[in-house]
Amino acid sequence: MRQRGRNDLVVPVPLSILHVLAPGQVGGLESVVAMLASGQARAGHSVSVAAVVTGEYSAEPWLTSLRSAGVHTFAILAPGRAYRTERAAIRELCRDSTMSIVHTHGYRPDVIDAAVARKLQIPTVTTVHGFTGGGFRNRLYERLQLRAFQSFGAVVSVSRPLADELVRRGVGRDKVHIVPNAYDGAVARLPRNEARRIMQVREGSFHIGWVGRLSEEKGADLLLRAVASLGDLPLQVSIVGDGSEREALERQAAKLNIAHRISWRGTVHDAARLFSAFDLFVLSSRTEGTPIVLFEAMAASVPIVATRVGGVPDVLTDSEAMLVPPNDPDSLAGAIRAAHEQPVATDLLAKNARSRLLDQFSVPPWLARYESIYTSLRNSSPGVPRSRRATSKT
Repeated sequence: MRQRGRNDLVVPVPLSILHVLAPGQVGGLESVVAMLASGQARAGHSVSVAAVVTGEYSAEPWLTSLRSAGVHTFAILAPGRAYRTERAAIRELCRDSTMSIVHTHGYRPDVIDAAVARKLQIPTVTTVHGFTGGGFRNRLYERLQLRAFQSFGAVVSVSRPLADELVRRGVGRDKVHIVPNAYDGAVARLPRNEARRIMQVREGSFHIGWVGRLSEEKGADLLLRAVASLGDLPLQVSIVGDGSEREALERQAAKLNIAHRISWRGTVHDAARLFSAFDLFVLSSRTEGTPIVLFEAMAASVPIVATRVGGVPDVLTDSEAMLVPPNDPDSLAGAIRAAHEQPVATDLLAKNARSRLLDQFSVPPWLARYESIYTSLRNSSPGVPRSRRATSKT
């Protein structure tokens, strides 16, 4: 939002922005919200983040980092299906503040919380980070979320294929905005020798890194099948992350007789600082939005093998990475073999990828795009009652 000052200079008018999410173990969505909120705070806006805490994970370490960036934070304790408590807390935040925009991220805030803001005539925005698919329950959640999107002022997609899917599934094209994720490069990566020591990389091994949620759509099982066909290579695989499929994946590794090659790292906070330990980064997803983990690998100049899904081809081309079809462990294995046997060529791809990251995915244009969406909605809003500022910050 802009206003004219003396001598007709256009000066920014700070917005008051509330982000709402139900954070899990820190991943791509949480990283995007943190980068967005802290960047908006640096730009002079009043930014708050409400974390809906269901009891499964503690959001406090993540909220602490936001507070250090000048973001107001609120923890809303709503275990299980305490939706009434959750809505009441969001209503209090919105009523007791001069919110310009409420920006929700993820299924639960999209469906449960955004409607509270709209009843108070506050414009709402959602960022769609991708759909996970899966069983009946997930498909039901997605249908509810898609229905909720009809009521938002703006629905932001992080990739072009995802935007096309949203329109195909009934979201009005006029409200869909394509804003690929950005990367701020703020991670202080460890020197390679230190990172490999921490990750206990064996001497002479070719170290593959895989980072993500251990769920069906992320395709860790495809990497295991690829590794099983590469018994002649000195592979060591570090799988960083956790999730519902971990036990099944461990059983799969044992059945494939590759358990000795796999290190299950679990959740590692600030995992990007350890990317220098990898000889190769593999993204084997069946579906994606615009994965932040790719940016982290690009920033670390680590060669990349990735499936050609979702927004991945918008981030990387064949000049920056080895892209393979999804659900194809044989192609995945072939690319891993090529990376091992052609280090000079893959190092060149990694250098090209880092250059592309710096040229095309910087933060300032990304923040400006969101501000443009916000101000357009705010300018068309009938107005929000102004009242006292909330004081119940954590």
